[in-house]
Amino acid sequence: MASPSLPSQIVEFNCKVMEEKLKSLGLKVNHHDDNIRFLKSEINAIEDSCIDLAIKLGNYHSSAAAVANNDTSAQEAEQRTIQSILDQEKTAAAIICQMKVRYHESASKMPLMKNILGFVATLGKVNDDNLSRLFAEYLGRDNMIALVCKTSDGVNGLEKYDKDGIIDKSSGIHGLCRSVGKFLDGRFTVFCLENLRPFSGDVNIHDPQRRLILHRPRLPGGECPPGFLGFAVNMIHLDRAHLSCLTASGHGLRETLFYSLFSHLQVYKTRADIQRALPLINDGAVSLDGGILKPNGSFCLGDSKNLEVKFPVSIEVSSSPENIVEMEEQIKLKNWQKERLLEDMKREEDLLKQVKELYSKQKQELMDYLTRPELTQTPHDSPTIPSPATPGSNPFGAKSSQKRRH
Repeated sequence: MASPSLPSQIVEFNCKVMEEKLKSLGLKVNHHDDNIRFLKSEINAIEDSCIDLAIKLGNYHSSAAAVANNDTSAQEAEQRTIQSILDQEKTAAAIICQMKVRYHESASKMPLMKNILGFVATLGKVNDDNLSRLFAEYLGRDNMIALVCKTSDGVNGLEKYDKDGIIDKSSGIHGLCRSVGKFLDGRFTVFCLENLRPFSGDVNIHDPQRRLILHRPRLPGGECPPGFLGFAVNMIHLDRAHLSCLTASGHGLRETLFYSLFSHLQVYKTRADIQRALPLINDGAVSLDGGILKPNGSFCLGDSKNLEVKFPVSIEVSSSPENIVEMEEQIKLKNWQKERLLEDMKREEDLLKQVKELYSKQKQELMDYLTRPELTQTPHDSPTIPSPATPGSNPFGAKSSQKRRH
């Protein structure tokens, strides 16, 4: 005997009640999703701050250790780099260096020399010898001793050609060779600042070093990969004179020269950290234990080279001990805040799991109700079963909050 059919009003009422429960649960799913996204963004911001503070602390301790060990002064470090360039005989860099050493101030007034800003190796410093070796090995000798000119006129003045395209050895840098009793062998690299495509993002105007604002690599969960220390382009220290060197369009050395050399080169603690972060590396990476990954995806293996030319090591202690204590306290506070946020996120994830289970149960109850035999004989409109929103959407019309809701 068939079950008696229910009146359509009762069916519609029951369906509406279950739909409202389902909709309410869907809104709760959205609510917890929003809270989790907000908490993740807060945790990411804290991790970014901790990385910045850790880099500053590392720079301070490296500099302080160098001073305590009576290492050479910044001026002596520069002289050592210049001497290493002078040792590269028959190169354009060595010849220009000789001119500056021999003629001092008068050399800078020569038309040819006036446009030459310097060499890549002398325009930036790093905070320890390990980074100096790593960056120099990554760039290679030709880039390290490359000349840097301010404008294209300076590049054009370095070399002249006859009507057949043959180099005129009596003019330009080749003519200078005769005055110092040297001759130039082979090709040499020249960078022209005004011709380099500058960094298209923003510069941190509150930072005395005017570091570039670069997006850190992120794992699927939003956190930085383990061992990530920063970007090489922002680890180059520029002297005040070099910070004030700008192109006609207002771009500095970091945005032009060093960004063209390093781009988004990432720095990690170990080779193992690089391996784990491979999917997040596009422009190469180096690690403090000697790992080098080129932008084309190739690894540099084997023992490090005995590099002739490296960046000078800056041993100036840039922060006072009082500031260091304050930074250390900030790191402790931020780590405490991170722990509290992680606890909040765990609670939100547990609540989200519970609500999703209730949602699935309520949805199944509605489907079971609609397929009951006594309802199949009653004509009525099939209800629309709502579903929880995907991240960034809300099918129920509720506004998605960007702030955590309690």
